[in-house]
Amino acid sequence: MQRLQAGLFGLAAIVLLVGLANIINDRARLSESPAPTAAASAKADERGDPLADIGVVPAASPEAPASSRVTPKN
Repeated sequence: MQRLQAGLFGLAAIVLLVGLANIINDRARLSESPAPTAAASAKADERGDPLADIGVVPAASPEAPASSRVTPKN
């Protein structure tokens, strides 16, 4: 009976240690990678779709891309 108790206690201790190491590892990853800011997401939106800009695929928005717009000359 003592061997069974010691074995179960050992397994519980190992599971606890692995769980704690996983939590520490996740927190370390979160602190290393900076969270995307609103400016970064706005910058990504301004870039648009490069394939749509050169005319390979249709644009997602109904407007024509800036590079293919024709300006009328007076």
